[in-house]
Amino acid sequence: MSRQFCHLPFFYIPSTLTRILFYDETSIHCRPKFLHFYTYVEMQSLARRQRGVHHCSRFFLNEFKRRTTSISSSSTSSLLDHSLSGDPDSVVLVEGNASSRTAVLNRPSFLNALNTAMGYRLQKLYKNWEDTPDIGFVVMKGSGRAFCAGGDIVAIRDKVKKGNMEESKEFFWTLYNYIYLLGTYLKPHVAILDGITMGGGAGVSIPGTFRVATDRTIFATPETLIGFHPDAGASFHLSHLPGYLGEYLALTGDRLNGVEMLACGLATHYSLSTNVSLIEERLKNLITDDPSVIETSLENHSEIHYPDNSSVIKRIEMVDKCFKHDTVEEIMDALENEAAKTNDGWCHSTLKKLKYASPLSLKVSLRSIREGRFQTLDQCLIREYRMSLQGISGQISSDFCEGVRARMVDKDFAPKWDPPSLEHVSQDMVDRYFSPLSAFEPELDLPVKQREAFT
Repeated sequence: MSRQFCHLPFFYIPSTLTRILFYDETSIHCRPKFLHFYTYVEMQSLARRQRGVHHCSRFFLNEFKRRTTSISSSSTSSLLDHSLSGDPDSVVLVEGNASSRTAVLNRPSFLNALNTAMGYRLQKLYKNWEDTPDIGFVVMKGSGRAFCAGGDIVAIRDKVKKGNMEESKEFFWTLYNYIYLLGTYLKPHVAILDGITMGGGAGVSIPGTFRVATDRTIFATPETLIGFHPDAGASFHLSHLPGYLGEYLALTGDRLNGVEMLACGLATHYSLSTNVSLIEERLKNLITDDPSVIETSLENHSEIHYPDNSSVIKRIEMVDKCFKHDTVEEIMDALENEAAKTNDGWCHSTLKKLKYASPLSLKVSLRSIREGRFQTLDQCLIREYRMSLQGISGQISSDFCEGVRARMVDKDFAPKWDPPSLEHVSQDMVDRYFSPLSAFEPELDLPVKQREAFT
């Protein structure tokens, strides 16, 4: 089969995503904005008549490429990588099909939370499949009620508390390398996001060609709520969302449903969960490496839905107005002013979310998204690797361990952040997050010379 679609994930955009956009050139952050949200149906019809066109401008593609953290397990017991005690291959199962392979994330009791074994397994499988001419495309899905709830943050906290920093570093090193592999993959990729898709779960799916959301999909990047930062490539895909939606999602940890994911470009298709088995069956029977053929198959069970009136998508102008500012303090002041003028419940609830989050994480995350806007995926991952090691090291703050304790272990939802407020967060503390741990700490090593980076 032909392999003429090199680097498809970031040079190809499905027709179902076509929208009319424009840049607000007066903004120092150059945010793309919707010219007319309800052009979706018209543009979809037009795009279907132009299905022979298999490429699109880099601008449009970047608008809809997508990453979050991580709700790992519902258990409060120690979440060491239990899969390693048995068959390490069992954490990612494989289904062989006519012209494709399906990777099944298989830790259902832990909402398929990612661990190091899964990162290694995914890298090995995907490299092998990429080099196998008879395999035309790859599918990823999750076992049980989740696609993937992100990284196993309880297990990471447990390692950190025991002083096993090297094992924690290995997790981030392995995961980020897999994400870069997926983002530069030479074959079409379909992620079926039928369930919880948070943090790292977005990271292992959004860089691929197609993302199918359903009525069961729940997306979020809730890292600031656990004293961390949106990682696993999130500073790349969130920063390329319309307007300042990426800043809003990164700072508040708010959730999107499947319809909202499609509307903002995080998903390429939307279908009812009851149709997933039909979608999978169609994909299994395809013999192709052509993304337009795969897209046609996905569209057979895709549906057009619009966000309801309470959706943040319908409040994009308010989001832009409040989250366009340069500092977290200015963003909160803008929300306070709007709440005072309009008594808008959305402004009040957004302020409440920001006030709950780690003050240090808020400042670090805002800077991360703003930097990600002007960086390639590999640059974002390298920077996020530094930030993640700083975040878990405890050298600047112990917010990560405290945040995981409050939300995932003791579940008292009463974290004691350090520093306790925005005014206590120094510029030096933020700057240190973006610096290597030490002069002897190696940077994340990505195969950028072998696999082309993208913007």
